[in-house]
Amino acid sequence: MGPMDYSLLFTAWMTGLLGGTHCIGMCGGISAALTFALPADMRTGPRLFAYQLAYNFGRLLTYGFLGVLVGLLGQHLIAPLAGMMWLRLLAGLFMVAMGLYLAGWWNGLARLERIGGGVWRFMEPLRKHLFPVNHPLKAVLVGSAWGFLPCGLVYSALTLSLARSDAMMSGLMMVAFGLGTLPFLLLTGTLASGARQLLQRPGVRQGAGLLVIVFGIWTAMPFFKGHEHAQHTGHGQHAAPEQTPASTPASPASSEDAQMDMHSHHHH
Repeated sequence: MGPMDYSLLFTAWMTGLLGGTHCIGMCGGISAALTFALPADMRTGPRLFAYQLAYNFGRLLTYGFLGVLVGLLGQHLIAPLAGMMWLRLLAGLFMVAMGLYLAGWWNGLARLERIGGGVWRFMEPLRKHLFPVNHPLKAVLVGSAWGFLPCGLVYSALTLSLARSDAMMSGLMMVAFGLGTLPFLLLTGTLASGARQLLQRPGVRQGAGLLVIVFGIWTAMPFFKGHEHAQHTGHGQHAAPEQTPASTPASPASSEDAQMDMHSHHHH
């Protein structure tokens, strides 16, 4: 992996971490509900923490799977048609939109969440069959279903993974994103209500949103640099190359003069 790969992994992780304010609001209730889905004797202490880890492990598996899918899609279909730089621009714009959403300044991504709600409702019968959660494997399966919850933050991370257009790296980026969301969801899952109230404060949400916007602009920068470089290259190609006297082809007139001169020397 090159340096850019590591920087994209870091960006994905930071997107998840900064998006914790959104996770608390959207997934925090689910995480707390999954705690109450456990038998009463498992809702405290190390056993509760272990089940919360199992839930989130399943969620990260789904994120990784989705990342591999979009990586393959980008690698074999979208990147050859549109180009990698356009995907970087799309990912950057998506992250800016996510930052605005986190800060509460624009709710355009909420429409995408409503579209994805159809998949979530389709999976409802499957989720019901997994309750009550009385085994760690069931917790992993419930967590895997949870990973399909329609979420603008997840869509933003998937767009970033799509921009990488590599199945392995795109999958790793989605896992890194999921790891970024993990601390806050573990807090809400273990019923730490104080942390939830803190992260829901407008100032905290706006600060996180601004940072995500900065990461979005940084993600899109290669597009603008590449476009500028292409313009400079284009101008260089249009400039007429200088020709040395040795490489300048002889004109028809000069050729005739040379022939006449040779002819006169021949007569002498």
